[in-house]
Amino acid sequence: MKYVVVKINGKQHLVSAGQKLTVDRLEGKVKDKLTFKEVLLTIDEKTVEIGKPLLKNAVVTAEITAQSKDKKIRVVKFKSKSRYRRVKGHRQQKTVLKIVKI
Repeated sequence: MKYVVVKINGKQHLVSAGQKLTVDRLEGKVKDKLTFKEVLLTIDEKTVEIGKPLLKNAVVTAEITAQSKDKKIRVVKFKSKSRYRRVKGHRQQKTVLKIVKI
């Protein structure tokens, strides 16, 4: 099994081929192919390659399977003696990727 540490939207993810991954919103439509060239580390069964800071020949190909929203969170502001209350909701935009090829 081959594992790769790839940088997507400024965050590092450990992925392998065939894996589904949920990341922050990426531009594109469902079934679009994306390539990520910022590969930091590759792990094979016998070898480990570490980039300084990136590996030059490594590319990860992924396919967008869904564009959705995360769970809603509540953001509350409250001041005790002045009767001040504000409640807002927020749903983060998410993209679900399927790693096709490393």
